[in-house]
Amino acid sequence: MRKVESAFTLVELLIVVVILGILAAVAIPQFSDSTEEARASNLQSNLAVMRNAIEFYRTNHRGKYPGYPSGGGAPTASDATNQLTLASQATGATAAPGTAGYDYGPYIREQLPENPINGLNTILIVADAAAFPAADDSTGWIFHPKTGRLRANSTGTAPSGKNYYDF
Repeated sequence: MRKVESAFTLVELLIVVVILGILAAVAIPQFSDSTEEARASNLQSNLAVMRNAIEFYRTNHRGKYPGYPSGGGAPTASDATNQLTLASQATGATAAPGTAGYDYGPYIREQLPENPINGLNTILIVADAAAFPAADDSTGWIFHPKTGRLRANSTGTAPSGKNYYDF
């Protein structure tokens, strides 16, 4: 007499594989959307950190936004970055944190936050009389020191349908 062994048939295995494929096809887009939503949320959070730091700087520096050299002149990205990440005087001069006479800041520790959409943490400075440029992903942020306006330098659209540039 022949012994009967229990096992899955080829058809049963194919059905299981097809079901797993359908579940994966449904689940993977959900995960990719959640990743994009997390990046958009992180962008909003980093913008809030930067905007708060800029306003705190302005409060301590005679109503002037970061970016302007302490001796006067046109604003620069390096001055804005230093004024936000180092200690400063009321004039805008900067030094390492803890330096005597530099009583303000740092407003952001160590370095500017990264724009999670394009991976950059640099600033594009808009000249005082210039219009705000369109996003081009060349830097992390676009900042207009005359008005204090800050935007993400990111092209593209969040899962919500809103442009990253308009956050």
